[in-house]
Amino acid sequence: MSFRNRYIGDKVFYRTVIKLVIPIIIQQGITNIVNLLDNVMVGSLGTEPMSGVAIVNQIIFIFNLTIFGGISGASIFGAQFYGVGDNEGVKNTFRFKMIFGIITTAAALTVFSVFGKDLIMLFLDNEANTGIDLSVTLKYASDYMTVALIGLFPFMVVQVYTSTLREAGETFAPMVASVISIAANFVLNLVLIFGFLFIPPMGVVGAAAATVAARFIEMIYIIAYTHKNAGKHKFIEGVYKSFKAPSSLVGKIIKRGTPLLLNEVLWSLGTTFVNQNYSTRGLGVVAASNISSTVWNMFCIIMFAMGSAVSIMVGQKLGAGKIEEARDSDRKLIFLTVVSNTVIGLLLIAFSPIVPMIYNTEPEVRTLATEFLIIAGASLPIHALIHATYFTIRSGGRTFITFLFDSVYTWCVPVVISFTLCRYTSIGIVMVYLIVQFSDILKLMIGIPMLKSGIWAKNIIKDN
Repeated sequence: MSFRNRYIGDKVFYRTVIKLVIPIIIQQGITNIVNLLDNVMVGSLGTEPMSGVAIVNQIIFIFNLTIFGGISGASIFGAQFYGVGDNEGVKNTFRFKMIFGIITTAAALTVFSVFGKDLIMLFLDNEANTGIDLSVTLKYASDYMTVALIGLFPFMVVQVYTSTLREAGETFAPMVASVISIAANFVLNLVLIFGFLFIPPMGVVGAAAATVAARFIEMIYIIAYTHKNAGKHKFIEGVYKSFKAPSSLVGKIIKRGTPLLLNEVLWSLGTTFVNQNYSTRGLGVVAASNISSTVWNMFCIIMFAMGSAVSIMVGQKLGAGKIEEARDSDRKLIFLTVVSNTVIGLLLIAFSPIVPMIYNTEPEVRTLATEFLIIAGASLPIHALIHATYFTIRSGGRTFITFLFDSVYTWCVPVVISFTLCRYTSIGIVMVYLIVQFSDILKLMIGIPMLKSGIWAKNIIKDN
């Protein structure tokens, strides 16, 4: 087979990819641009407010990925059920997601409400911040978290609905919901953070309130759209008449999904721990890391969108029993992912000195953020390949392998490296960041042989 036939798709293939990823790219692109603007607005209040908000968002990030992990197990089945035309199967996976989401949200609200300040203090290292009044940053973070927790429930509901719609090939409605939410969030941020007419400036509390309100707006829209179009999305018909699902299916979702859930929880905790290790080098590192991660997310939208494309396109073909077609599509999707993100990585490097300049913070923080972004841009193709590999293995239900590949690796390599270098050496934080970012090269030595072997290409719904 020639290189072109092996790695380059035909017009039909790319039309399918574009139909799937363009709405996701638009949605995530607008989301990340507005997140950047939100970040700049909060940053205009000073380094302490920006750092406080960044710390809370890092903590809530654990909840977000826990929801994602729990939903992902059911989504593997949902995509394959849809691929074979089983609407009842899709409905049962939806019910499972909603039950899991409600239980997880209740647990998160309890933990964050009781232990919130203790979690925030993990990022405020007293030795590295000698001469800085950390109580100011703690207050900003605590005030922001108190309001932000209200937004956990609508976030969960939106994830349940939009993930199921995407499994059914519907990416446009989730995009519209997100755009509406983002527009509302941006306007409310301007009004509530800085004040307008009779509304006084609310600072970080206003930023949290704007985000919560926007999430409720998004939730209302996506629920209304889905139920209004029940004829098209038949899985929603009568979905709330019962919360029962076949015990055999629930058992299989739990079996396949538990490693995914544990993976997302442990991976998010690992990522948070890495950032906590960075924070031992001072509040300026927290601020610079916040800037670089916000900009990184903006440049990674194609990488994230292509992960969704792999999950949907490959999952549907596997569900239909078209194993070789699934492997062929996956190979071409991964090639497209790496090529596109190589270009984007170069763009990120080019813009790295410019973006930090829009933040109202110290020159040292801007310089540090620029150096982080250069490293992030150089490592983007590596992370893009790893991201696509993860979703490939997951699409065939090989969730235990993804658990080892993702979270176990994170705790054994990046966490250990960052912990050791930040706490027991005098190596500069930029070099530490570089070593951690490029440590994922070891992952490729594990992932590429698995891709080539095809052990992931399995139909997991044929018994249902």
